Amino acid sequence: MGKPLTWAQRWIIPEVYPIVVVIGTALGLCGTAILRNASINPDVRINKDDRAAGWLENYKEGRAYKDSAHRRFFSRQSKMVTTTLNETFGGPSRRR
Repeated sequence: MGKPLTWAQRWIIPEVYPIVVVIGTALGLCGTAILRNASINPDVRINKDDRAAGWLENYKEGRAYKDSAHRRFFSRQSKMVTTTLNETFGGPSRRR
């Protein structure tokens, strides 16, 4: 009989790392989306007073939720993924 395996040798398998990373990333993204929607979405009302108010037409709050920092950042970026390759092989870009 050989030497008994340690806990790490038995349970930590390198082949599993990619699936752990993928599942961890997915859980992180889902958690972020749930937290964002539950905390700042104008359609979600946790307070009893807000729920009793019924249908709120607060357009300023809705616009602030829709135009988040991520959306503003990505709206200023180029829509092309490979900008340099496209400009090299396709001619000058026609950005607005």
